[in-house]
Amino acid sequence: MPELPEVETVRQGLEAAMVGARLEAVEQRRPDLRFPFPERFTERLTGRRVEALRRRAKYLIADLDGADVLVMHLGMSGSFSIEQACGPIPGAGGKNSLHNHVTFDLSTGARIVYNDPRRFGFMQLIPRPEFSAHPLFKNIGIEPLGDEFDGQALARLFAGKTNSLKTALLDQSLIAGLGNIYVCEALHRAGLSPRRSAASLAGKNGGPSKRATLLARVIREVLEEAVAAGGSSLRDHRKTDGALGYFQHSLRVYGRDHEPCARCGSKVGRITQSGRATFYCGGCQR
Repeated sequence: MPELPEVETVRQGLEAAMVGARLEAVEQRRPDLRFPFPERFTERLTGRRVEALRRRAKYLIADLDGADVLVMHLGMSGSFSIEQACGPIPGAGGKNSLHNHVTFDLSTGARIVYNDPRRFGFMQLIPRPEFSAHPLFKNIGIEPLGDEFDGQALARLFAGKTNSLKTALLDQSLIAGLGNIYVCEALHRAGLSPRRSAASLAGKNGGPSKRATLLARVIREVLEEAVAAGGSSLRDHRKTDGALGYFQHSLRVYGRDHEPCARCGSKVGRITQSGRATFYCGGCQR
C-alpha cells in the first residue's frame, strides 16, 4: 500500500493540473471500488472548481468551491495519470484500460484518470462542515512532516506506552501516514531497535530523550528524501507522469533480510510485529 511519500508524490503531480481548474465532466465506470461511490457522485462533482489539493495521512483531499470535499485513497494499487482529454486514455486497447474506473475532464483540457486493478482504493464526498468529525479523519494523529512533529511530540505521544516502538510509530491515531517501509528505515538510521519500548523515548521528567529528538529528525529526513525521489516503487506505485519512484534503491534494511548491514556488517534480520514484517539490524539497533 502506498505510504506517505508515495501519496505526497501523487499530490504534487496532480496539484499543478487540478488546482484552479473546473471539473467539466466526470465519468464513473463502475458502482464501487473498495466501497460504493457516494450518491450522485458525478453530478455533485461536475462543474466544481478545485481550489486546493492537500494530503492528510495517506488521503488526497480536493477542496472544491461547492459544498463537498473530495477525498481519494489509493488503496493498494490505485494510481492517477494526467492525459489530454482529446487523447487516448492510458492503456486503451489493452488490459489496463479495464481498470480505468474514474476520469475527470478539466477546463484546461487535461484529463485525470484513476486506475486501480485491485480496487482497494476509494473516493468519498464529505460535506465541508462534517469533514473534521468524519470517521475517516477525527482520530488521525499528527503529521510527521508538520511543524508540531519533534522529539517533544514523540515523548508526549509515547509516554506510558507499553507496546513496542515500531508498533507505536505505525499507530495512525498517534502519527499520521507513517508506514512499514519508512518506519523500518528511520529506526535503522536512528540506531533504535524496533523491539524497544515506546515509552523509553520519554525522559524521566516527561520531556524528550536524546533518542526521541534524534528519531523525530530522522523520520522527517527519510520522508523528505523519499518524496524527493518520487517514493518507492516496490510494486504498483507510479508518479502521475507514469515514471517510477526510485527511493527503493536507497533502502538500507527494508526487504534486505540476510544481507549485510551497510553500517556495521551484521546480517539484517526479519521479525513479525503486530502482523507486519520488521526489518532491522540486531548489531547496531539498540
